[in-house]
Amino acid sequence: MPQPIPLKDHEKEKHLVNRRLLACAALVFSLVAILIGRLYVLQIIQHDQQSAVSENNRVHVLPIAPERGLIYDRNGTVLADNKPSFDLTMTRERTGGDSAKVLDTLTQVLGLDDEDRKQFDKDLRRGRKPFEPVTLMVGLNEQQIALIAVNQFRLPGLEVEPQFIREYPLGEHFAHSVGYVGRINEKEAKTLDSTEYRGTQSIGKTGIERFYESQLHGHVGYEEVETNAQGRVMRVLNHKAPTPGQDIVLTLDAHLQLAAEKALGERRGSVVVLDPANGDVLAMVSNPGFDPNLFVKGISFKQYAQLRDSIDRPLFNRVLRGLYAPGSTVKPEVAIAGLDSGVITPANRVFDPGYYELPNYDHKYRNWNRSGDGWVDMYTAIMRSNDTYFYDLAHKLGIERLHDYMAEFGLGQKVSLDMFEEAAGLMPSAEWKRATRRQPWFPGETLILGIGQGYMQVTPLQLAQATSLLASKGVWHRPHLAMTVGGDAPIDPNPMPDIVLHDKRAWDQVSQGMQMVMHDPRGIARAAAAGAQYRIAGKSGTAQVVAIKQGERYNRNKTLERHRDNALFVGFAPAEHPSVVVAVMIENGEAGGRVAGPVVREVMDAYLLDEQGHLKPEYAGSSAGKSPAHG
Repeated sequence: MPQPIPLKDHEKEKHLVNRRLLACAALVFSLVAILIGRLYVLQIIQHDQQSAVSENNRVHVLPIAPERGLIYDRNGTVLADNKPSFDLTMTRERTGGDSAKVLDTLTQVLGLDDEDRKQFDKDLRRGRKPFEPVTLMVGLNEQQIALIAVNQFRLPGLEVEPQFIREYPLGEHFAHSVGYVGRINEKEAKTLDSTEYRGTQSIGKTGIERFYESQLHGHVGYEEVETNAQGRVMRVLNHKAPTPGQDIVLTLDAHLQLAAEKALGERRGSVVVLDPANGDVLAMVSNPGFDPNLFVKGISFKQYAQLRDSIDRPLFNRVLRGLYAPGSTVKPEVAIAGLDSGVITPANRVFDPGYYELPNYDHKYRNWNRSGDGWVDMYTAIMRSNDTYFYDLAHKLGIERLHDYMAEFGLGQKVSLDMFEEAAGLMPSAEWKRATRRQPWFPGETLILGIGQGYMQVTPLQLAQATSLLASKGVWHRPHLAMTVGGDAPIDPNPMPDIVLHDKRAWDQVSQGMQMVMHDPRGIARAAAAGAQYRIAGKSGTAQVVAIKQGERYNRNKTLERHRDNALFVGFAPAEHPSVVVAVMIENGEAGGRVAGPVVREVMDAYLLDEQGHLKPEYAGSSAGKSPAHG
């Protein structure tokens, strides 16, 4: 028998439906309340904050890099210029979220190597703001631009943009003085002002480019732009033009620089030319050199390794960083010390048998002329570069007085105004030896110091400055490369005190001895002055690179080429009214008077003579000029 069908309980079903409707209504009300509350917070409480965030999502500040200041020589020749260039930039926010894939495609399209690919990653890791482009490649050629254009659909976020790039028209001729710019590395990026260097990819690395970086760089500008959701610029809201860097006029003379390079030839060495009236560096040659344009775009590892590992060290600035024994070129300064301290007079004589012996010592300190010069006074000692006379003078002075007088001439300290690479050198003393070697000072060390050997080390620039002080009779002008920076002359914040002698006649007496070097029939460098239309005051120097044992003689045939003596020569002219100072150092050149002397003469001729080979009228009298202001 079939079971009866139960009747619906409509009342119970109604209560169930009502409960469900109430629950749904409560849920909807709660959600609406939360939404209204959230809208209240966003629209009322956080209105200002959210408005700013919204604005930032569509408005961006893009930097405009300033144009770098130009660098000229004293006659207006451009030494550092800016030329148009096409650079490749990437904006990561426009790559579709896969910048690595885009970079892989770029590497493939341009046929780049793994090192280039790694460099791209390094560039992108540097700190930047949203939508700020990062420069990946500088100075694209036409083929690279065409390949990027054809494959643009595969390279989102990449753009070819016109920029200015540094160019050095005279290449290696001024590489060591002007220096060069290069791409900002990670270490530099951490120390630079992130605001001022936004949009800038290069910075001064060496030379004037580095010392005056802040003046040459200028100040960054900006554009406030509105972008769409894809980051494309829709319109410019605000524009502030960048402030270009200041132009710099150098004291260097391009014509004289080329003449000095020609005189030095292919030999390793340096030439420094100064104006004793004001400290202007007229020429500064360090040979061999290198092409600074290689560093502007980013030098390849292979090219840099060739320069870095070359036995001739082309990257090494011999003028500022090379440390050499000055040899006999410092004998005039030693003579000044003897005259001013009253240890000698010009007429005092010393007998030279070809060597010098300290009392109670049997060691012989040899004169370069083994047969000796007999009785010599100060004039003859300078003229003949007599070692025995200066051994005796150094012994009478003692190490302390010798050190103090040499320091007044700038030996063993930095002397330049605007050359950050300059090494200090070394002017030793008894205190220095006790502190560094923990040994006493020996009398024999004073003797060899008197002829520019031993522990003493100077840069060619210091040697030129010491000679300039002889020419200016003790008036200090720090050597400097900048004549004007943005139209203003450089200021010396720490001027050196002039050298004041008890008897000013000592300057002329030493100058007379140096003129005898060049013009006396027995002068050690008379051949270099033959036929000169002006009088030259000069001093040769031949400095040992390796020591020679007692009793042995220097034999060039048994000495490795790079162990042979260095050849040095310093001089100023015209001797009566000095207008130019020249210092030459030739590595392993052996004979200062015979090898370096003619280089000095050739440089002086290039400066003092006109195109017809006649002495310029303005150099017949005293040299005019203004020194950097003391401040």
